[in-house]
Amino acid sequence: MINQVVDLSQSVDLTNCDREPIQIPGLIQPHGVLLILQEPDLKIIQVSNNTLAFLGQQPQDLLGKPLSNLLPPKQIYALQQCLSEEFEYVNPLDIFIKIQTKLLRFDGIVHRFDSLIFLELEPKKTSSKTDFSQFAQRVKSTITKIQKASTLLEMCGVVVKEVRKITGFDRVMVYQFDAAGAGRVIAEDRLETLTPYLGLHYPSSDIPQQAQQLYTLNWLRLIPDSTYEPVALVPAHNPLDSRPTDLSLSVLRSVSPVHLEYLKNMGVVASMSISLIQDQKLWGLIACHHSTPNYVPYSVRTICEFVGQVMSIELASKEDREDLDYKIILKSLQTKFVESLSKSKSFWDGLVQLNSNLLDLVGATGVAVCAGEQIVCIGKTPPETELPALWDWIKTEIQHNLFHTRSLSEIYPSAESFKAVASGLLGLKISNQNYILWFRPEVLQTINWSGNPNKPLEVAADGEMRLSPRKSFERWQETVQGCSTAWKPCEIEIVTELRSLIVGIILSQADEMAKINLELERSNIELDAFAYVASHDLKEPLRGIHNYSNFLMEDYGDVLHEDGIAKLQTLVRLTQRMEDLINSLLYYSRLGRTELSRKPTNLNDLVRQSIDTLRISQPQQPIEFRLPRLLPTIECDRTQFSELFTNLIGNAIKYNDRTEKWVEIGWLESETGSGKDPSLYTFYVRDNGIGIPQQHLERVFQIFKRLHAQDEYGGGTGAGLTIVQKIVDRHGGKIWVESVLGEGSTFYFTLSAAVKV
Repeated sequence: MINQVVDLSQSVDLTNCDREPIQIPGLIQPHGVLLILQEPDLKIIQVSNNTLAFLGQQPQDLLGKPLSNLLPPKQIYALQQCLSEEFEYVNPLDIFIKIQTKLLRFDGIVHRFDSLIFLELEPKKTSSKTDFSQFAQRVKSTITKIQKASTLLEMCGVVVKEVRKITGFDRVMVYQFDAAGAGRVIAEDRLETLTPYLGLHYPSSDIPQQAQQLYTLNWLRLIPDSTYEPVALVPAHNPLDSRPTDLSLSVLRSVSPVHLEYLKNMGVVASMSISLIQDQKLWGLIACHHSTPNYVPYSVRTICEFVGQVMSIELASKEDREDLDYKIILKSLQTKFVESLSKSKSFWDGLVQLNSNLLDLVGATGVAVCAGEQIVCIGKTPPETELPALWDWIKTEIQHNLFHTRSLSEIYPSAESFKAVASGLLGLKISNQNYILWFRPEVLQTINWSGNPNKPLEVAADGEMRLSPRKSFERWQETVQGCSTAWKPCEIEIVTELRSLIVGIILSQADEMAKINLELERSNIELDAFAYVASHDLKEPLRGIHNYSNFLMEDYGDVLHEDGIAKLQTLVRLTQRMEDLINSLLYYSRLGRTELSRKPTNLNDLVRQSIDTLRISQPQQPIEFRLPRLLPTIECDRTQFSELFTNLIGNAIKYNDRTEKWVEIGWLESETGSGKDPSLYTFYVRDNGIGIPQQHLERVFQIFKRLHAQDEYGGGTGAGLTIVQKIVDRHGGKIWVESVLGEGSTFYFTLSAAVKV
């Protein structure tokens, strides 16, 4: 069969079905009569134009009269009692109306809508209570079978067989809606001579939005004979507001002409639908078809409605049993996932380490973990150059922290180029900067439609173009491209739960980190205080040892042997070194306790002062100082930064044994994930000195750690670089060193400081 594509212009009303006012047709079906009443005296203000045939009175004779003119006091009282209760529990009322010598029996269906009372009367076709008792036994058996069914499809199979037995329809189907509103027949019981519809798909336009809304308001809808002549209301509009009367809850409400044409094209004369509702949404329908007129009494419809309600309740439990083994695997993976995250140092590390488990969690073939400015890809994903734009788009589309589609290119045209690996997308937002994007590849699918789903275009008598119901319902195949396999509800559910667990872990880790930081801050304060007090108190006895050693050499030098003098001299040198160490420790502890005085500082002036100071202290050293470009002006503590540059430049000079020495001081714009950051600088001090062995690059920042003997390279306490690191830390930056032994070293440090330029 050729699938002809029609290009519909703007003059064609593509939504004529969706916008049809089916709730206000002003008409009813002819198998009953409608009375619209006004409280408090139940005055008849509107009736259907068939009262003569059913009640023996013309509509004009009833209008404006109280209902008591038609019904006896006992039934009026019963009706008034019902108005204070839930109508679904009191319907149908047993109504008796005497016309001349005849006593007519009706099923009375009553409801309130828009401050009006609607009373619908259908002649009783079955009269004995025994009939209802027999049906009650049958429904009890049906409910038992529904509850015993182990799977959703098994339950649907039970329901279509039982409803067909109860109602006698030629065909009974369970019709399930998908997320887009299209439907599929998942269970069917029929006459053997009928063409099977099982497995066929139906487009969303077959049951437009306003029709689906009415199905959620009314559990059951009956059309005994689709060839009926509709009956008008008298008067045509509600006399109280001169507007069309809303018949949304009316069981007799006339059917849309489009739907009647649809049934005719399908060869259906009588139909009945029972709504299946889950979480207050229309899940599907139990659809019944008959090739000849088939009136189903209200008592039988009540049983069918009850079956539909029980099935609706059972839907959730039956769907929970679907893919049970798969769900158990997903839960197990989720547990591993959470355990891994809870043991990881960061959210990022935990996710990346999961690798293939992250894919298996939702049955994906690729995943992109987006955190901050970084994106890590696992498995088959779109090109990395495409991911930042896709991530930005997802941020605008995600709702309730979740987004999923099986046809990404349909809503994100750029995905057409990578649909082979990413037609399906499931996105999870952890926080504003942390997302997980799972991908599934394109899978070519063949869908069996019940007839061509593209409605044909027709020109009405008045020249208006409209979309009409299709004429054929024979199987029509379509190959669908650009779609992945659908994300299962259990996969979406596991991801939703996962976010809550991840957020819980992150909050727990944040609380723990806050406690550690608080304890660390307290410990640092105590340590600084202890170092200051201990160092200060140590200086007095140390000074005494130093002085008495000198006294001994001065007063008893002629008595002591050379060996004794040498030992005293060593003692003096050791006390001097210990005092230097104590002074360094005191200064280091004071550095952590002193309040920073941040001010705009021209680093060019600061560096020149440090260079001038070093030249004065070491006039014999021929050194070339290089500044490739002017340094910026930043906010910092001028005193501490002066010491920082003095220490770094001094070390560059000290640890250099070349004849031609040079030191370079410069800066770079710091790199971030999105390129250069003009508000963050990386400074460096580079030399052509002796260099540092790779295994000692981290040790150089430890306090009192020297890589050489005390008398080599001018001595020192080994606290200079530790003090430099402390200054950088206090300014919100970090410091590191790169070095090649025998060629030189470069000390880098960044600053989180406001740039003044």
